[in-house]
Amino acid sequence: MRTRVKICGVTTPGDAALVERAGVDAVGLNFHPASPRALDLARAEEVATAVSPFVAVVAVVVNPDAGFVERLLRRVRVDCLQFHGEEEAQFCGSFGVPYLKAVGVDATFDMGALERSHPDAAGFLLDAHDAERRGGTGQTFDWSRWPSSERPLLLAGGLTPCNVGGAIAATRPFGVDVASGVEGRVKGRKDAARIEAFMAAVAAAPSA
Repeated sequence: MRTRVKICGVTTPGDAALVERAGVDAVGLNFHPASPRALDLARAEEVATAVSPFVAVVAVVVNPDAGFVERLLRRVRVDCLQFHGEEEAQFCGSFGVPYLKAVGVDATFDMGALERSHPDAAGFLLDAHDAERRGGTGQTFDWSRWPSSERPLLLAGGLTPCNVGGAIAATRPFGVDVASGVEGRVKGRKDAARIEAFMAAVAAAPSA
């Protein structure tokens, strides 16, 4: 089974078209206000409209209130929600949309506890742990801590065209998630050459 690719933190319709042409499986739109890649609903609607129906649109949120999520779903095409905070399963599953639960991996990480706490999650995204920032840190974690699970696991955190092949070989994830690793000098703007190199490295890596 080939490794899926999600490129996150897409901020313009042009970049959405760029990553889709590269062959990604999902485009991530960030709604965490503290992120340099954060979108308002008007901009997110423009970006999501540029994505074809054959590529998933994932909305990344961090401890949002229910009203915001409802407004988001009414206005923007969202195929999957990605919760990056301390959201409980009842809240995550209350919107009628499949969801991923993201978690930072540190010495206390317990895959079994995560599965039990979010039994209806469509999958889990494992990222570098950071008490302040929720994703987009450009930092990796110890891939030897990679767990096994019957549900899809996505690897995130510090992935680049140079290390993603080794990361896949070490973890054999369902998919990989990248944001800063395929950007140039401007945060939130994707770089065509880096995307091409990233996708080539994923394609050359051993699949799950």
